[in-house]
Amino acid sequence: MNKLFGFTRYLSLLLVALITFSTAVRAETPTAEELQMERAMDAMRRVSVTGPEKVKLGNQATIDLPADYTWVPPKEAGQFMRLIGNSVDSSFHGLIFHDNISGFVSIEYIDSGYIKDDDAKDWDADELLDNLQEGTKEGNKSRAEQGIAPIEVLGWVEKPHYLQPTHRLVWSAAIRDIGSNVPEAEQGVNYNTYQLGREGYLSLNLVTDRGTVESEKPLANQLLSAVHFNDGKGYGDFNASTDKVAEYGLAALIGGIAAKKLGLLALIGVTLLKFWKLGVIGIAAVGMGAKKLLARKKSHPDLDA
Repeated sequence: MNKLFGFTRYLSLLLVALITFSTAVRAETPTAEELQMERAMDAMRRVSVTGPEKVKLGNQATIDLPADYTWVPPKEAGQFMRLIGNSVDSSFHGLIFHDNISGFVSIEYIDSGYIKDDDAKDWDADELLDNLQEGTKEGNKSRAEQGIAPIEVLGWVEKPHYLQPTHRLVWSAAIRDIGSNVPEAEQGVNYNTYQLGREGYLSLNLVTDRGTVESEKPLANQLLSAVHFNDGKGYGDFNASTDKVAEYGLAALIGGIAAKKLGLLALIGVTLLKFWKLGVIGIAAVGMGAKKLLARKKSHPDLDA
C-alpha cells in the first residue's frame, strides 16, 4: 500500500464532503474562497510526505519523521494557513499531521541568535503566566486591527519546564475567545515544544483542544525528539567569540514573544465561521468534526482505488 494513502485519502474525502455539503445547501456556483480552499487542500495532498522519512528543515536541522506522521512542505502548508487566518513567513517550515492529533503541528525556525538558558533556574510559573497574559492583551490590539476576535489565556495546561541536558523547552496554555462560553474540553490549546540551537531555535507548536491534548502530548514530544540540528548548528557548538547572542533569554519564549504566536486555534475558529457556509467542516482538513463527518463516506467508490 502507498505510504501516502492514509493522508491522501483523508484530504480527498474532505474534498468530497465539502462538495457534497455545498451542493446540498445551495445550487450556486462555488465562490472564489471555496475554490481557493479546495485547491489548497488538493495541493497539500499532492506534495505530502509520510514517514518514515528524513525531512530537511532549511539549512539548520532535520526531523526523522516517524511512521504515520505526514509532513506538508511550507509552500503548500503556508497557502492553507493563510486561508484559515494565519500569517506565515520564511521562518515557517510546514505542518505535520497524524491520525491521532485532532489539530496539527506547525514548525518554525527562528533565527534569534544563541539563547542563554541560565534564567530557567529562577523561573516562577505564576510570574511567567502573568507575562503571557499581558503579552496576549497587547497582541489583541493587532487582532482588533485585523478584525479578529480577542483571546485570553486561561491558565497552564502544562507549566513551563526546561530540559537542560537536551536544551528543550516545553509549555502549554489554554486559550479562548474573550467572552465565549466554550466548554473546557473545546478550549483551544497551544502545546509548545522548542529545540534550542547555536543560531536560533526550532518551534514545534501542537495546535489542538483541551479535550484531546493529554493523549496528544506524547506524539508532540516524539516529534521533538526526532529533531536534529545539522553538524555545527547544535546548541553545544556555540562560539562566544564569533556567534550572535539573542537579545532575550529563555523566559521570553513563554512571555511576550510567545504571545505574538499564540492563538492559532482561535484564528482557525474565526475563519471556520467564515467558511462554514461553504462546506469546510471542522478545522479544514484537520478537525475532529471533519473526521466524524468523513467516517460516513469511507465507501465512496472513487477513493477506494
